[in-house]
Amino acid sequence: MKKIFIATAVAASLLSGCASVPMDTPEKAALAKQFNPPTEGHSGLYIYRDSVFGAALKKDVWVDGKCIGETAPKIFFYEEVTGGEEHQISTESEFSPNDLLVKTESGKNYFVNQYIKMGAFVGGANVELVDENTGKQAVAKLDLAMKGICSK
Repeated sequence: MKKIFIATAVAASLLSGCASVPMDTPEKAALAKQFNPPTEGHSGLYIYRDSVFGAALKKDVWVDGKCIGETAPKIFFYEEVTGGEEHQISTESEFSPNDLLVKTESGKNYFVNQYIKMGAFVGGANVELVDENTGKQAVAKLDLAMKGICSK
């Protein structure tokens, strides 16, 4: 019984609290939230984390092996990628990265939700492609995180 209590306490401490990451300027956030089409020949990727579940956890996100940044609750990133290609969006999880492949079209924006999930020892993360309307509604309520800062 004591072991169950300790395990529950440890899990609760990992999933509560609030992680923070460096934020970009409000001006850049406002510009990104206009959801303008990406530059010619490119696609836009909005990668966001809107859930407070696992608020104490920070999780790295990569696009095509490049560090985009470290997430915390209620933040998003915007990244332009070459349009007309398949791109790999990855996030760290408990034992290995979780990957999502997105085939993009030039001139379109795509929205990827990163969410925290329970793990055996620590919370993990996963990514999922969401429709444009859902993504825009979520991103509109979030803050823009500074890119390029990852823990690994």
